Amino acid sequence: MEARIETLNEKKLIGKYIQMSFAENNTFQLWSSFMPKRKSIENTVNSNLYSLEVFPENHFDNFNPNDRFQKWAAVEVSDFDNIPSEMETLLIPTGLYAVFIHKGLQTDGQRTYHSIFAEWLPNSEYKVDNRPHFAVMDEKYKKDDPNSEEEIWIPIKFKN
Repeated sequence: MEARIETLNEKKLIGKYIQMSFAENNTFQLWSSFMPKRKSIENTVNSNLYSLEVFPENHFDNFNPNDRFQKWAAVEVSDFDNIPSEMETLLIPTGLYAVFIHKGLQTDGQRTYHSIFAEWLPNSEYKVDNRPHFAVMDEKYKKDDPNSEEEIWIPIKFKN
């Protein structure tokens, strides 16, 4: 597993979120409610889709699959001047990220995340930082296609 280390500049996103846990994954329902309304979002920066997780502080210290977090479906915008009803805003602050490429079906994502958190991260000079985690789905993302690609962005900071 290889990572590209990048400093992400602040991003403004508009989308929808739900509270969920890994044990009760409601990602499909979230995206099903977001996609029909995404065209109502003005000032989009590009056509990329963002799947984000906003975890409570110390979420990964004693991982429990029943712990709840915010799961987002969103797009990047240039400003928050026009926010459609039923949508929320999210600001991703500037910070350091490890970027990984997941190739393959969405259902195989568990293996990629396992490699990141069980292999790459413990052997790196970094630890998880308390900022949003996200996947970017651009034109290389193809739902239910084994040739699909998406970028996984994990917030990091140097170990003390």
